[in-house]
Amino acid sequence: MAPRPAWKGYLKLSLVTCAVELTNVVTHADKVSFRVLNRKTGNTVKRIYVDSQSGKPLGEGDEIKGYEVEDGKFIKIEEDEIEAVQIESSHTLALEGFVDKSSIQQIYLDTPYYVTPADKVSEEAFAVIRNAMAARKMAGLARVVLYSRERPVVIEPRGKGMVLTTLRYDNTVRQPDTIFGEIESVKTDQDMTDLAERIIDKQKAKFDPSEFDDKYEEALLKLVRARKAGKKVPKTKDKPKPSNVVDLFQALKTSLSADAASTKSSRPAKARPAAKGKGKAKAASAKRKSA
Repeated sequence: MAPRPAWKGYLKLSLVTCAVELTNVVTHADKVSFRVLNRKTGNTVKRIYVDSQSGKPLGEGDEIKGYEVEDGKFIKIEEDEIEAVQIESSHTLALEGFVDKSSIQQIYLDTPYYVTPADKVSEEAFAVIRNAMAARKMAGLARVVLYSRERPVVIEPRGKGMVLTTLRYDNTVRQPDTIFGEIESVKTDQDMTDLAERIIDKQKAKFDPSEFDDKYEEALLKLVRARKAGKKVPKTKDKPKPSNVVDLFQALKTSLSADAASTKSSRPAKARPAAKGKGKAKAASAKRKSA
């Protein structure tokens, strides 16, 4: 079953427009989830709204959104009034400019979505826009209203489709200097830096997301299976927490030698070549016995 689109609308480049859909890249369908139960009855429970003053539960349709204008004073806003608020980005991804994707700092990247043509009629225009961006190695900047919020986005070609990533607003992002500014400047020993670089060189790898597994998820599944089978809950051993290194140079040297040993042990053993003369000696011995 195809996933339900998170948004439907149009992608626009100047006067070229095509219908598109956004689909969530991330899925949580297979994640372990728990429901809240009544401990005594085992029944599931449900949340209800109650009046903050009287404590009485609200009836169906009694709740309404409110915007606080003063302390404790609200303006009531109906749901259909909110839905009636429409701007261009509510229905159209208008490409406003183009940038090199690598020029966008990682701290501004938020949530990714797949972008696909919504119908057969839109496929040609979609392909033209995608191929043009791919040829220029550019990503497009646009805006979209998602979940009642307008968000800046960047759109880039990816295979036969495109990927849209929502961006964080500048005023919501803490700049690195506000956090890193408190870190003292430290002059490091070049020998220790060289050792650390050698460790990094020995542990070089290619990024492969299939190699990642959720250890915590696996532990939760073990817990659920044990409960289901009526067995005792398996106890997990806590690994000792690391402490600050006292002798940094020695720790780096030990790490390097340990890494080299593990690499050596993981290599397949090679067959040793026969010593010169041994093969001829065996042949001569066999010949004498046959005689």
